Amino acid sequence: MCGRFALTATPDQTAAFLGLAELEEFPARYNIAPTQPVLMAIAGALRAPGSNLPDRRAMLVRWGLIPAWVKDTREFPLLFNARSEGAIEKASFKAAMRHRRALVPASGFYEWRQTGGKKGQPYWIRPRHGGLVAFAGLIETYAEPGGSEMDTGAILTVNANADIAHIHDRMPVVIDSCDFARWLDCRTLEPRDVADLLRPAQPDFFEAIPVSDLVNKVANTGPEIQERGEVGPELEKARRRKPAADDSQMTLF
Repeated sequence: MCGRFALTATPDQTAAFLGLAELEEFPARYNIAPTQPVLMAIAGALRAPGSNLPDRRAMLVRWGLIPAWVKDTREFPLLFNARSEGAIEKASFKAAMRHRRALVPASGFYEWRQTGGKKGQPYWIRPRHGGLVAFAGLIETYAEPGGSEMDTGAILTVNANADIAHIHDRMPVVIDSCDFARWLDCRTLEPRDVADLLRPAQPDFFEAIPVSDLVNKVANTGPEIQERGEVGPELEKARRRKPAADDSQMTLF
């Protein structure tokens, strides 16, 4: 699954990568977590013939998709990931798969390898050659009982490739830049027409770096959480003797 990720590129770099005209200023984000706002790009309105303006637009979306038919969000699970294998048929995602496919820009993501300890060893997983990556996303606009609307979204996942499988059995779906237009085209392409894009990243695309457990706490938002480090057995033993106040931070995983 993908339960945390980072976006540390500048707005100009991100806009150029996604093919957007521009983006408002935003800070580097090193520890993006479910329920927080995330940047996504979707297909925009059709441009007039001869226009050279981008036909994509950016949205800020709550990470955690809520289908339009949900009556009580308190009784509905937090859908921050969607399994790509069944998203076309599953009630929670099939409308978004048909009408609101999106791109989620990221500098990389975090995953935890279970080692027998309570939380496991976290890894910072980034493109081996640097730069940005685009995850396959879905957007659903949820109308709250009071009448206000909220844009919500999820990241599609797939079986992990060999680079990630020793850490976790799932990974985000990566959309190559040459396929951005196909994935976002919900006017002429149905989900079955883009199903071939829902595949693991190419071998050696990512590199996985073990990091300390600073990333486990949502309040830690600085670049130090990506520094190389490992959670040692002594630290795990100490935690078992005296649980930390933030042990519940990883309940989403």
